[in-house]
Amino acid sequence: MTALSAAQRSPRSATMYRLSLGSLAVLLAAQALDSWQRDAPAVIWILRLVPLLIFLPGLLRDHTRSFVWLCFVSLLVFVTLVERLFADVRDPVAWTAMLAVVTYFNAGMMYVRWRSQELNPERASEANAEANVAEVNAAAKEADHGK
Repeated sequence: MTALSAAQRSPRSATMYRLSLGSLAVLLAAQALDSWQRDAPAVIWILRLVPLLIFLPGLLRDHTRSFVWLCFVSLLVFVTLVERLFADVRDPVAWTAMLAVVTYFNAGMMYVRWRSQELNPERASEANAEANVAEVNAAAKEADHGK
């Protein structure tokens, strides 16, 4: 488990945590509904749901690596959904799954970023200092070009 408990998450990372888990639940439900509607064999159910479910214990334990790996897997789901939507643009289950996978990816990435900053404040302050130096350098270059 991480050094900080779930109660010590900042409001923005707590929101992204809930949003990512909620969108994952919607994605799982959409995948299951689509498999059920198409009378898919058990192998297809397994191939569609297990890659998403395998990361659930890590997500619930607040392991940021699990969020990152699930983001990689969600990209594969995204590709299959794009193909599905090209084939049948009026499929509401595919649109729901697409919305869920895009929401998960964005919420998951923002959660990992913000949670990592909370867990490693010294790294976050270094990154902020580097960003500030880059801004100052960019401003100095603009000032030089204006002369």
